[in-house]
Amino acid sequence: MKSLYVRMCIVFCSVILFSSLFAFLGSNFYYQREVKPLNDAKLTGMALKIQEFSRSHPDSVDDYLSSVASLGYKIYVTNDSGDEQFYGKPFRELDLDEGQIGKVLEGQVYHGVAEFPSKLFITGFFDNELRNSIGVPITMNNESYALFLRPDADIQFGELRIFFAMIIGLTLLFSLWFVMISVLHVVKPITRLTAATKSISKGRYDIKLNTRRSDEIGQLASHFMIMSRELERTNRARQEFVANVSHEIESPLTSIQGFAHSLKDSTLPDEERLQYLSIIEEESRRMSMLSKQLLTLSSLDYDPNLLQISTFDLRTQLRQVAQIMEWKLAEKQLSLRLNLSEISLTGDVNLLYQVWMNLLSNAIKYTPDGGEVAISASITDGSCQVRVSDTGEGINPEELPMIFDRFYKADRARTRENHSTGLGLSIAQKIVLSHSGTIEVKSVKGKGTTFTVSLPAL
Repeated sequence: MKSLYVRMCIVFCSVILFSSLFAFLGSNFYYQREVKPLNDAKLTGMALKIQEFSRSHPDSVDDYLSSVASLGYKIYVTNDSGDEQFYGKPFRELDLDEGQIGKVLEGQVYHGVAEFPSKLFITGFFDNELRNSIGVPITMNNESYALFLRPDADIQFGELRIFFAMIIGLTLLFSLWFVMISVLHVVKPITRLTAATKSISKGRYDIKLNTRRSDEIGQLASHFMIMSRELERTNRARQEFVANVSHEIESPLTSIQGFAHSLKDSTLPDEERLQYLSIIEEESRRMSMLSKQLLTLSSLDYDPNLLQISTFDLRTQLRQVAQIMEWKLAEKQLSLRLNLSEISLTGDVNLLYQVWMNLLSNAIKYTPDGGEVAISASITDGSCQVRVSDTGEGINPEELPMIFDRFYKADRARTRENHSTGLGLSIAQKIVLSHSGTIEVKSVKGKGTTFTVSLPAL
């Protein structure tokens, strides 16, 4: 991250320097276009007043020019004989040709400030040359002279120039210093994020970042923390999933292996032999069901486009599920109430059929003899809602958030007896989510459970 810090410092410092450069060029352009004509007019007016004074007070011109020079002006006086005199500090260069001086002696006004050539990096206002002045004819000692006038920047703006130079210089220095501090403040969280990613790549998820910032960096850190916790949860779920699959496969395999070994005994009675074969058949069926369920979950996880979408009659499908489960209802003497509206639904017929079978099977399984199971389907607020309710034993409140987890079994003794894998509700939830729907559960211990499936309606 040091390279990023250096790059950002270079970028910001370059912005400051180039901004200062363009600001100076813009100011120089503004002077050349707007200020220089005004300055020329002001100095011309002052020179004409000197000219007027020289005509009305020819004997006091010398003293008057000395007074004007002391107020912060440079004055150069010359005649056609080559006599010259300075009032105030001399000009840096006497670069005005004789022809121009002659024109002033003949009565013309020389506008050297307005005509001074524009330069890219030099503000003409401070260029101390004779040609950057105003020239007018005056009379001194009964002789004609050419007077050239311009401000003395050292006297008028000397301290001010130093003051502004210090302001600009200190502004640049402090700007560069604050830029470096600010860039460090921006880059430091990114450095921590980089270190955090390295920790995650090594399997460490106990990461703490500063999420109190309300800017984009703070939001990034907050989302990174959420991602870290989600990765930890996913990693833990993956480990538990592998452990549960291994356990679910190991148990029937152990049973099959043990009973197969017992069948090798030639003295085994036929009755026990048939019993052992039935157990092997049941455990094989259980393994087959587990593999099919795992295949269904895997397909839904990694290829959501497997859905074979079509439009079907939901009431007909739910009645078909109820008819198939009729023998189980009769076996436990359970009553079934159906309240089904005529609904056309779009989705995968086979997968949704599996959802209803799973929910109704669970309702029958956990409802005591003589209880009641109810199925309803209706359109509510633009969505199709299917409810499967029972008057069974209910689910503990602390177990409700986990019933859709893979291999979770609320009553392990009962589920083992019923050969449950703990994948049915996980598959049902995955199917419903793949149809852009939701599945919710409400349960009261000792009174029953209600599963509500909401799907988009036509």
